[in-house]
Amino acid sequence: MDRKFELVSKYKPAGDQPKAIEKLVKGIQEGDDTQTLLGITGSGKTFTIANVIEKVQKPTLIIAHNKTLAAQLYNEFKELFPNNAVEYFISYYDYYQPEAYIPRTDTYIEKSASINEEIDRLRHNTTRSLYERNDVIIVASVSCIYGLGLPESYFKGTIKVSVGDTLERNDLIKHLVMTQYTRNDLVLERSTFRARGDILEIMPAYEKIITRIYFFGDEVEKIVRIDNLTGEILEAPESVMIYPAVHYIAYDENEDETISMIRTELKNRVAELESQNKILESQRLQQRVKYDIEMIKEMGYCSGIENYSRIIERRPVGSAPATLLDYFR
Repeated sequence: MDRKFELVSKYKPAGDQPKAIEKLVKGIQEGDDTQTLLGITGSGKTFTIANVIEKVQKPTLIIAHNKTLAAQLYNEFKELFPNNAVEYFISYYDYYQPEAYIPRTDTYIEKSASINEEIDRLRHNTTRSLYERNDVIIVASVSCIYGLGLPESYFKGTIKVSVGDTLERNDLIKHLVMTQYTRNDLVLERSTFRARGDILEIMPAYEKIITRIYFFGDEVEKIVRIDNLTGEILEAPESVMIYPAVHYIAYDENEDETISMIRTELKNRVAELESQNKILESQRLQQRVKYDIEMIKEMGYCSGIENYSRIIERRPVGSAPATLLDYFR
């Protein structure tokens, strides 16, 4: 959707700001990849950059070196651009313990993590905005340069549902399950759905509003969006976009080949470990990977499937995975 950046402020650029804005805009238009804005604390650097964004009219990524500064900048840009999409993208972990293995005691420590649901929702809303709009400002931490999953697969998992569409309710349910939504007929939470007769209710990963879809046979009869707390109908749109519940979606049209490649890599790694007399490590690795293979064969997905992303995406050894930067279109 084409919308213009609109800076809303009672202040106007003053002092050295107009000159700085002019130089920065000119540099961007001339393709200068690296520019530096200098200024002491309180000199209005955020306001200066906001003016640059309004003049350049391009989707913008602002990276802060910590979460505290990112939150501060997010609030400031939300105030300066109230009519545009200002998004927040930081790590969603409140707690993270990576998986580990202690050969001396043959102890395997599973990955343990506590995810902040609200931050995860904001991350999903970020990628949604990048797909739907051009007027997007993303304030992020260094989390934005970590692997996120291929945007092609993520957007392939997006489905548009419109009133009048010929669509079986069960087909939509299958699509939701494939994109990692969970069925919960009792309590509707984020990234879940429930089915009751000809009515399907979905709470997407990126918002707190319920999307209710009415079916009449194999036709979409009506769509309404409902407040999750009050049950009030907010709107009745003609169509809605439903995005995946996770960023890493594994669409693998050559699953047998992928599994064969995983087994080959496992065989090579096992041989390497055994040549170093690391028998316990070898056994543990085989146990874990073989379990993952069975899950992929049965469900098309496994916990930690991002560990196999290079093989699934057919990327060269040592190549970088997709990050948030790849979602800019």
